Amino acid sequence: MERLTPQEETVMLEIWQNEPCYIKDILEKYPEPRPPYTTVASIVKNLERKKYVSSVRYGNTCRYASLVSEGEYKRKFMSGIVRNYFADSYKEMVSFFAQEQKISAADLADIIRMIEEGKR
Repeated sequence: MERLTPQEETVMLEIWQNEPCYIKDILEKYPEPRPPYTTVASIVKNLERKKYVSSVRYGNTCRYASLVSEGEYKRKFMSGIVRNYFADSYKEMVSFFAQEQKISAADLADIIRMIEEGKR
């Protein structure tokens, strides 16, 4: 699975949230000033080439749907981040965010609660 660019991730998030969808549906989600239709169409074509989306032609337009789930993408690339930046330790990752004050004690308590509930 090839890593996506930030622009591709933005478009992919819209596809995951609104699939199946058309390029005009994706464009509507962008804030003003919106990128040109052709720019978004090029990004979607790249996603199709990378095997992240499939298309079905309807007349002169295409409807797009994901071939890779959002969860699958997150698992693949978060695992790489943890492996490469945090010595393959999720504990180190959480500790880093706690030290950088990007995560509060309340958030940590919520995470612990979610982990404990998931074990049941």
